[in-house]
Amino acid sequence: MVSVCMATYNGEGFISEQIKSILIQLNPNDELVISDDSSTDHTVEIIKNITDSRIRLLAGQTFRDPIKNFQNALINAKGEFVFLSDQDDVWLEGKYKGMLQLLRKYDLVISDSIIVNEQLQILHPSFFKYFNSGRGIVKNMMKSCYYGSCMAFRRNVLEAALPFPGTKEIGHDLWIGLVAEMIGAVCFYPKPLLLYRRHDTAFTPVNVGKSTRTKYQMLRGRVIMFKEVAKFYLKYKLNWKKV
Repeated sequence: MVSVCMATYNGEGFISEQIKSILIQLNPNDELVISDDSSTDHTVEIIKNITDSRIRLLAGQTFRDPIKNFQNALINAKGEFVFLSDQDDVWLEGKYKGMLQLLRKYDLVISDSIIVNEQLQILHPSFFKYFNSGRGIVKNMMKSCYYGSCMAFRRNVLEAALPFPGTKEIGHDLWIGLVAEMIGAVCFYPKPLLLYRRHDTAFTPVNVGKSTRTKYQMLRGRVIMFKEVAKFYLKYKLNWKKV
């Protein structure tokens, strides 16, 4: 069974297109778990009007926090394999089958994507090349290329990653990626399987990769990341030795 986990907030502009691109690829026994965090537009209404028993809508959440909203969707996931999904992208044909095949060998797979604008016009043909994506704990702590919309992983990764660290310095997707590197095998798959839509209201800003934070804020964030990663690594290693 596969669980696709989506977090929504005021996504009425693109949510229907994204959901349809997902459902057309899922099997009958799969699920699309959507956690909505206090949307004030028509997002929830649009979701409810899509008649499909595979959709599990967790409405009425009041986290006011996208990381906690994603965590809520993931906690409620039932599948042995989990895909993350943003509310505004578009799955390309073959994403589901291609990533599931790779998950036979790897614990986490992240695919390349095509960066597009609101009208799905191409801004850059390869997310990987644009952001120099690749494995590496230190590399990704310095500049993360673990973007959830492109990720799928096994349940063992999910169980190890939950609950997320109690800090906003580590995004849910970066944390899952780092955990996967520490406990298993990660694959950066070079084929684009997603239209990664950038627009003014996206959670990740249009000028993604260009931080407006001060050097002190960035340094403080890296220190917090290092502490959380070190704490997890030591705990994992100690538990492994006990087994």
